[in-house]
Amino acid sequence: MTPFKTMITDGVAELVIDKPPVNALDSAGWHALADEIARLGTDPAARVIVLRAEGRGFCAGVDIKELDAHPDRIIDVNAGNYRSFEAVHRNPLPVIVAVHGFVLGGGIGLAGAADIVVASEDATFGVPEVDRGAMGGGAHLQRLFPVQKVRMMYFTGDPITASEAHRLGAVERVVPKAELREAALSIARRIAAKSTAMIRLAKESLNGIEDGNLENKYRWEQGFTLQAYASKDSAETRRAFVEKRDAKFEKKS
Repeated sequence: MTPFKTMITDGVAELVIDKPPVNALDSAGWHALADEIARLGTDPAARVIVLRAEGRGFCAGVDIKELDAHPDRIIDVNAGNYRSFEAVHRNPLPVIVAVHGFVLGGGIGLAGAADIVVASEDATFGVPEVDRGAMGGGAHLQRLFPVQKVRMMYFTGDPITASEAHRLGAVERVVPKAELREAALSIARRIAAKSTAMIRLAKESLNGIEDGNLENKYRWEQGFTLQAYASKDSAETRRAFVEKRDAKFEKKS
């Protein structure tokens, strides 16, 4: 079953992630998401994209249970993540990401790749990668938050709130959860009312003047994920997550 649904109304394309219980996508799901985001960018009926989700939270990232059962799929999952984030960042159309609840791992990648982020009051942003035996998300997190805040979040795994994300400038607007969809759509409608040709040129020009290449930075991180997956500690973190217990690591003398 496809883990999302899509609709287009008056130039605004809505892509809604819907994969209970926590919107964690497996390798096939990430590739399907990348394909659909890219397709919307070429759809003549679309002038702006809103990416949001149903359920308890926006996105919990990758399906850890899949990787615990099939560690070899990490390469395919990495590829799906890369393609999804690139499809957002390099999309010819502006992409607005509306987040609620937890925004973790791959959810950070989608938000960090976006042009505009709006959040519900209950949204929290986090990168628990170190506690899952992986790397990744730092490049996109650093597109949202200052360097030292990124390192604090990365090393501790501690999330930050929507209000703190707004204070730091990552989030355009924080609203009650019931108003999140309309908040995103109201911005999207303003953009959709403008010249599509001008907006496409604006998106391309703004991407071109960014400091460094976001995709190259993320590709660098992915190499460390593969290195992490070769360690016993990485396997233990995934097994502990699946078994809902604390991870136990060998003590170094």
